[in-house]
Amino acid sequence: MSDRIVIVGAGQGGFAVAAKLRALKDERPITLIGAEAVPPYQRPPLSKKYLLGEMAFDRLLFRPEAWYGENDIDLLLERFVERIDRDARQIVMQDGATLSYGTLVLATGAAPRRLPEDIGGGLQGVFVMRDKHDADRLAEAMKPGARLLVVGGGYVGLEAAAVARKFDVDVTVIEMADRILKRVAAPETADIMRAIHRAHGVDIRENTGLIHLEGEAGHVRRAVLSRGETLEIDMAVVGIGVTPNDQLAKEAGLAVGNGIVVDRFGRTSDPAIFAVGDCVEQPYRGERIRLESVPNAVDQAEAIAGVIAGSDKAYEPEPWFWSDQYDVKLQIAGYNGGYDRVVTREGAREGSQSVWYFRGDTLLAVDAINDARAYVCAKKMLSAGVNPAAEAIADPATDLKALANP
Repeated sequence: MSDRIVIVGAGQGGFAVAAKLRALKDERPITLIGAEAVPPYQRPPLSKKYLLGEMAFDRLLFRPEAWYGENDIDLLLERFVERIDRDARQIVMQDGATLSYGTLVLATGAAPRRLPEDIGGGLQGVFVMRDKHDADRLAEAMKPGARLLVVGGGYVGLEAAAVARKFDVDVTVIEMADRILKRVAAPETADIMRAIHRAHGVDIRENTGLIHLEGEAGHVRRAVLSRGETLEIDMAVVGIGVTPNDQLAKEAGLAVGNGIVVDRFGRTSDPAIFAVGDCVEQPYRGERIRLESVPNAVDQAEAIAGVIAGSDKAYEPEPWFWSDQYDVKLQIAGYNGGYDRVVTREGAREGSQSVWYFRGDTLLAVDAINDARAYVCAKKMLSAGVNPAAEAIADPATDLKALANP
């Protein structure tokens, strides 16, 4: 039986598993399979510094291509896995080639939801934002005075709006729900971010859905909205969420829920197969959640690499996220699912604020807007299980460091 470790998916999680295994001196052969034509790279800067032309693509690469050969990692690019044969412990690729594995890691990520073809989703000038190809196409369209419609008022949509304004593009954001950030943040955070975008000239329309897009010569030209309005546009960015790439696992008979189901060690329902990153449903404080974040993908990947290399240490998620919009850094610590109380706090610096989420007396998460102190202290509290009094948090005179180190 092969002792080869095969990693399907060459994004942040897949790369981190391979790199950590080598750092742990695991000498088994590793094959890392990626669908793109370029070596593994960072994705967050794609929609920011790379799109703005402030960072060359070479700087996004995790390692130069030669590094893989030097570390006995067989990097297969532009390859797709069609099927997993669990009985034979083999994967079958799109050209019919097979590869045996002793351990298989699924790091297949998530795919952006697209607009249906019948409402104009296939028109030219309609973009999603996930990989280098998407960023390159969008950069070509970002011209001063162009008219952009952003469909979806989540973090992806708002980040796209912020970058577009730097290109002096006219931006309209539509959100079907009654407010932006409905799924991921409290009204208090939404209010802060809405005000920031409107101050930068973004037209935000909530309670507004898209009926369909209209085109001319195959290119998007108009958007018909749910309130009967028609917007003249030159392009659209769709930010309506992602779906986990779990079809390969599902077809192989692995347990799948909101993603590929794993235990605290990253194992799927087949002990020879692990899964990591955005495609995964994992345990977290008595719940099962799917975390869409680079930090989770990296931390989980390194923990899984340890298990594959012989460790018996479980992965305990400590969620954290970030979003850069204009000169605003939004840092999020924790997971706010199930909150029933929110407390806001003014920071020490002008324009710095934080929003604290509680369930009863238990601290769940914090949104820190240009407030690194609140973010760092909140991370410490969450990691240590410290639950500060909400009234103390709301008082700007309270020393957060003292609360974080009782």
